[in-house]
Amino acid sequence: MVLWAVAHLSSPGSGLRALRRTTGGRRGSTGLTGQDANGVPLRRSKRGWMWNQFFLLEEYTGTDMQYVGKLHSDGDRGDGSVRYVLTGEGAGSLFKIDEKSGDIHATKRLDREEKAYYILHAKAINRFTNEALEGQSEFIIKIHDINDNEPRFTKDVYTARVPEMSDIGTSVIQVTATDADDATYGNSARVVYSILEGQPYFSVDPETGLIKTALPGMDREVKENYQVVIQAKDMAGQMGGLSGTTTVSITLSDVNDNPPRFTKTLYEFRVPESVELGGTVGVIRAMDADIGENAEMDYRIIGSDGPGMFDITTNRSTQDGVIVLRKPLDFERKRQYSLRVQVENAHINPRFFSVGPFRDEATVKIVVEDVDEPPVFERASYVMEVKEDAARNTIIGSVSASDPDDKNSLVRYTIDRRTDMDRVFNIHAGNGSVYTLRELDREENAWHNISVLATEFNNPRQISRVPVYIRVLDVNDNAPTFATNYETFVCENAKANQRIQTVSATDPDEPLGGHRFFFGLAQEAAGKANFSVRDNKDNTAWILTRRNSYNSLQKSVYHVPVVISDGEFPMQSSTSTLTVRVCTCDREGNMKLCNAEALTARAGLSTGALVAILLCLNLANICFSNLILI
Repeated sequence: MVLWAVAHLSSPGSGLRALRRTTGGRRGSTGLTGQDANGVPLRRSKRGWMWNQFFLLEEYTGTDMQYVGKLHSDGDRGDGSVRYVLTGEGAGSLFKIDEKSGDIHATKRLDREEKAYYILHAKAINRFTNEALEGQSEFIIKIHDINDNEPRFTKDVYTARVPEMSDIGTSVIQVTATDADDATYGNSARVVYSILEGQPYFSVDPETGLIKTALPGMDREVKENYQVVIQAKDMAGQMGGLSGTTTVSITLSDVNDNPPRFTKTLYEFRVPESVELGGTVGVIRAMDADIGENAEMDYRIIGSDGPGMFDITTNRSTQDGVIVLRKPLDFERKRQYSLRVQVENAHINPRFFSVGPFRDEATVKIVVEDVDEPPVFERASYVMEVKEDAARNTIIGSVSASDPDDKNSLVRYTIDRRTDMDRVFNIHAGNGSVYTLRELDREENAWHNISVLATEFNNPRQISRVPVYIRVLDVNDNAPTFATNYETFVCENAKANQRIQTVSATDPDEPLGGHRFFFGLAQEAAGKANFSVRDNKDNTAWILTRRNSYNSLQKSVYHVPVVISDGEFPMQSSTSTLTVRVCTCDREGNMKLCNAEALTARAGLSTGALVAILLCLNLANICFSNLILI
C-alpha cells in the first residue's frame, strides 16, 4: 500500500504542493491518507496539510536512487506544460528532480553525521512561456539517523594509580566514550559502560564510567599492575548496539604496610685491630618489601658489651646499616664484642599499626684479629735533665717500649739523627739508656729535643717513635761582668765622695734564687786609689771620688779596676775596668772641656770637630755648647 503526504510549500492559497511517500516501494498509486513521522494517520483535504519537510534515511544501501518525495502544482493539468525546477543545497548533485513529474531522488548515500539537513527551493514554470506558475517555495530535507557509529573513548589507553590496600569502592579513574549518532533521536547515542577484563579487582559505573576498586586488601607486593578492559556500548546496552573498548593500565602505589626484617638473626664480622677510627667494621641489611620512603630505615645499637666502641649509621642510597669504629681496638685487651642492633622504618603509617611492629632486632658479633703492631712506649713523651758540666758518656735517663703483640718481640732503640745532627747524645740499643756524647753548655743551648725510635728485632719495619726533651741544668761556670762598657768623666774641681758613675753587672748563668752580685775595688789599686767603689747591695755600685780636685794636665785618664763576684758555688768573679777622664767643668759640674783623647773616646767626634773645640777654648759657654752638637 502506498500512502502520500501532502504539504503546501508556499503561503496559503498557493497551488504548489510536496507529496512524500512515507512507506512502501519506490513509486506507487496515489492515496488520500498517510502517516506522519511519528506514525499518526493523516487524511488529505481539498486544500491539503501544511508541511514543508522531507525525511530521508541515512546510509541508504539500495541499488536504485533513493526516492525522497514529489512536487506537484495545482496548475499542473497533466498535459506536460509544467516544468519543475529544484535549487538550493545539493540540488543537481545530491538531489535530482524529474522536471515533468516533480519526483525527487537522492543520488548518493547520505551521512547524517556529515550533514543533518539540506535547505532547497522549488519552482513550477510554464514550459512554453517560462512564466512562473507558483512563487519560489523553501523546504527542508532532514536526514534520519541510524545507529551507524560505535562509541569511541577519549583515549586509547588510560593510566591510573591507586594505593594498595585501598577500601572497596575507592575511586580510581573515570573513562569517557562519545557516540557521533544523534543523541536526540532514539538510543543510538546512549552509552552504557561495562568491564570486560579486570574482575574481580575493579568495577565500573555503567552510567558514568567511573572505575572503582572491587576487592579489599590488594597487595602491591603480590601484584602491582593490572590491565582493565572497559567496553562502551550504545543502544543503552541492548542487543544489536555498537560498542568500543579501551584499556586502563592501573598500578597499585606503595604504602608502608610491611615492616623491615633482618636477613639474619646473627651477623659476624672479623676485623683487624688496626682499623682506623671512623672505619667501617661491617655492613648489615634489613629487607623491606615496600619501596621509596616507605622502605627507609633507621638503625641503632640498643646493647653492647663495649659501650661507645661502635656506632651504626644508615646508608640512605642502599638502606644498609654501616657499623663504624669509635674507639681503638686492641686484640690483646679484648678479642670479641657483641652488639644488639635494632632497625625501624623511618616513616610509619598509623593505619597499619596493627600489622607491626615495624622494627626488628639482630645480634652482631665482632671478632678482633691480631695485627703485628709496632712497639709501644710507656710514655707519650719523656723529659730528662742533665747538668751542663756533665762528663761525656753520662747517662741522663732512659726510655722503655715493648711489643704489644703476644709474641713479645725484643725491641731495639736508636736516635733519629735528623733530630740530633751534632750527635750530642746516644742511646743504648738494648735498654734505652740515653747518655751524652759531647760536653754541654747551657748558655749555648738550654734544651735539646730529640726523637727516639723503637723497632722490633724480628720485624724492623715495625717502628714507633717518641719525643725526648732534654733540659740542660745550669752550673755556675760564668763570672759576672759589667752590664756594658762603662766610660765616665770627673771634673777637675770635683769634691771627695762625689758619685761619678753607677755600674751594674750581668751573668749568663741563671741561679735558682736569682743573681746577687758583689762589687769592690781591685786589691792592687786599693793603696793608690783615686776612686772608691760602694756596693749598693742591689746588684749595682757607685763609683766615688776619693779626693778634692783633679788636674787633667797631670793625668787626663784614670782606669778603675772593679772586682765583681757572684754569690753562687763555686763563686765566680772577674775584674772589669772603668775608664774615667778628667775634664774642665763649670760650677754646676757640667763638662766644658776635655782633652782630645777624652772627647774622642766619649763622643766619637771627628778631628775637625775637635779642632773647632780647641779654637773656642776662651769663648763663652754658648759657643762651646753649639760646637758639641756638631
